[in-house]
Amino acid sequence: MAVGIFDSGLGGLTVLEAAQKRLPEVEFLYYADSAHAPYGVRTPEDIFQLTRAAVHDLWNRGCDLVILACNTASAAALRRMQEEGVPPGKRVLGVFVPLIEALTERQWGDNSPPREVEVKNVALFATPATVASRAFQRELAFRAIGVDVEAQACGGVVDAIEEGDLILAEALVRSHVDALKRKMPYPQAAILGCTHYPLMEPIFQDALGPDVRVFSQGNLVADSLADYLERHPNMRGSGAAGYLTTGKPATVSNRATQFLRRQITFAAV
Repeated sequence: MAVGIFDSGLGGLTVLEAAQKRLPEVEFLYYADSAHAPYGVRTPEDIFQLTRAAVHDLWNRGCDLVILACNTASAAALRRMQEEGVPPGKRVLGVFVPLIEALTERQWGDNSPPREVEVKNVALFATPATVASRAFQRELAFRAIGVDVEAQACGGVVDAIEEGDLILAEALVRSHVDALKRKMPYPQAAILGCTHYPLMEPIFQDALGPDVRVFSQGNLVADSLADYLERHPNMRGSGAAGYLTTGKPATVSNRATQFLRRQITFAAV
């Protein structure tokens, strides 16, 4: 019985790996829309249509619960999918929730009015589409006041990681951090708002400095998923575990193996 994990490419593997460590008894079906990656430079309508098609495919394969392990998809598609209606017995969840829970130190089910929190200056690093959506700021505003969020669109980073060019990815990360710090010299916290970015977390931390707390999604999402499944054990579905891609399986498998430093074998959708 598998839980579906969807990403535009390989970034969601950081969430998958954390979830597998946190929930070794749970099986997962990973779906990478590699043929259309990266999503971060696409229009909101494109992102919605691609995400919707992939999620419906996972539902049809028996995954009652699908995690959008992609901030761009979560920002551009999740709310609209939920508003249009989710089939009975199915759920789709995004990855902003655990981040905002951690940053504001309050549970998502806490519907009390927004309140002041300890962190006042937050740097958000994300894809251009996620930054343009302002979805993170919108969700944060429901729960916290007095927080200044400075967003930096990190063009090129996802492409470099997907291509396995970590030297270029590091150079781009440092350049984007420098650009952010020109706008917000002293952030207290930094949000890595793309599931590709945890691979570059040491670089982000080094460029930001030791006094900045970096929030990365893998473990936060895994803990949130564990809590959700404990409350909804019937959502594990009936799908088979594995790795699927809309791209070329051999190419995606090789990059995924490099990505996680263990053998990963993808099959065609």
